[in-house]
Order: sequence, then C-alpha cells, then structure tokens
Amino acid sequence: MHDLDLNLIPYLVAIEETRNVSRAAERLGVSQPRVSTALGRLREYFNDPLFVRTSRGMEPTPRALALVPVAREALNRIERGLLDTQHFDPAVTTDTFAIALSDVGEIVFLPRLLQTLASVAPRANLRSVSLKHDQVERGLESGDIDLAVGYFPDLAGNNFFQQRLFSHRFICLMRRDHPCSHGPLTLAQYVECGHAVVRAEGRSQEVLENYLDKKRIHRRAVLETPHFMSLPFILSRTDLIATVPHAIGYAYVAEHASITLAEPPLPLPHFDLKQHWHRKFHNDARTMWLRGVVASLFNDELDEWPKRPEQARRDDKRR
Repeated sequence: MHDLDLNLIPYLVAIEETRNVSRAAERLGVSQPRVSTALGRLREYFNDPLFVRTSRGMEPTPRALALVPVAREALNRIERGLLDTQHFDPAVTTDTFAIALSDVGEIVFLPRLLQTLASVAPRANLRSVSLKHDQVERGLESGDIDLAVGYFPDLAGNNFFQQRLFSHRFICLMRRDHPCSHGPLTLAQYVECGHAVVRAEGRSQEVLENYLDKKRIHRRAVLETPHFMSLPFILSRTDLIATVPHAIGYAYVAEHASITLAEPPLPLPHFDLKQHWHRKFHNDARTMWLRGVVASLFNDELDEWPKRPEQARRDDKRR
C-alpha cells in the first residue's frame, strides 16, 4: 500500500459512478486528461484495466467492482471524520468543562453558567479550578483547562486570546451596627479603622493594593487571610472593614443580614473581567461553543451587579 497514491481513490469512485471520463472530470472539477492519467496509474498499480469501453460506456471489471465499494466507504469515513471534528452538539455531550476561576469568580460566574448548562447541555459537567498563573498557562496550553475566566493579567502573550466581558469595582463591607455605618464613609475613618485584608490566589486584590500604595494610603491590616468565604462571619463580630470586589460584597449582604455595604471614600480603580483561551483551541468547535455561552451570559448589558450612579451614567452615554 505504501506505493499507492491515495489521491487516486476519488478518481476510481467517480469513474465508476459516472461510467465516463469526461463526466468524472466534471464531477471532480479537473481536466479530462488528468482523469485519464489517474486511471492509467490505477491500472498500472492494480495490474488490471479496471474499466473497459463498451457500447454502454465504460464498464468496470470484476477487480474494479471489488475495489469500488471499499474505496467509497473509505472516502465516506474520511468525510464523516472531518465533519465530526468541526461539529459540537451540546445537547448530547457528556464532556466536563474545566474553567479556571478564583473564589470570587465562582460567585460571579458559576450560578448563571450552571443554570444555562442545565438547559442547553444537560449531560455536561463543570469543573472549577483555582491555580497559580503559570499553572493556568500550562493548563490552557495542554487543554486540561478550557477557559480562564476573571482577572488574569498574566495571560497576555501571543499564545493566548482574550475577550473582555465587563468591569468590576471595589466596595467596603462592615457589620451593620459598625460605628462607621451611620453615614458616608470618610477617608479618615477608612484609614483609622482596622481592616481584614484578603491575600488570595486571585489577582483582583492586587489592583486595590497597588492603587493604595501609589496614593500612599496606609491602612492597618489587623487580619490577613487567603479566603473571602470567612469574611461575613469575621466582620459581623468585629469592628474590621474589608474592601472587596463589589460582586462578592453584594452577594454577601444578600445572604448575611448582619453586614452592610459602604461606598469607598476614594475613587478606587475598576478592573476588567475577561475570558482567556489558548490559540491551539481557537477554532475548536467545543471551546468555541463554551466561549459563546460565557460571552452571551456575561457582558455590560447583562451585568447584574449594581454600579455607582456616576458609572452607570457614563455607561449610558457610551451606549
């Protein structure tokens, strides 16, 4: 078989189906001499005339009749295989999608994403992973991770694509009867109060810390913790304040009656949340579908987290 040019197989099938060299050339979109040359090479390889001219046109020999069904099936299998790699059906998939998320990202993205998957991909599963940035890069490259969704500023190389979803900001959390909860929080109060500071794997808190350092605003970190989840329980029993992404702040207040929100007393920066993927999977049907779902659920128009009034006005003007 290593001597057989597999490019000749379509010629064999076309001649058998049309029983005419000219019509076979027309079907294949090539010249008639090219079909004649291909037939000559096939005859030489199989040591058989394969097709002979009769009053009814070109009739296949017994050798051709034995070869053509096998050749046709081979072509059909190749075509099906090529098409299958370009098609993804979420309704029947049993795949597990792996998404790199921070714990804040899980609160923002997972509820809506799980609801949608239950509807459009009911047999699919979701796996959330929290990794260091270099592990996220390797995971996206290997395909162990399908998407990184959230704030991943290190995923900016040529091997990665990114799509902005929406922007988030920071807000302050404290217990409902905190001494500073009875009016707008002032900068003096913000500096004087003790703070619960989160040092998590997620990178969004770095935006806040870098801003405060640049402005030379020093707060007293009474507590440093790698976890957001414990904040409501800590804040409800202390006089500490925490500055967190506003999505997690509103989520906690909705679930914990003992804590409340306060607008920061200074214009803290916003940060963009994006989805990232490796260029290897840019045209992969499965990953393209997942990216489309994420982009349709999370964008400026569908952002469910309340904004500052002045920010909302700026967004309205842009639209």
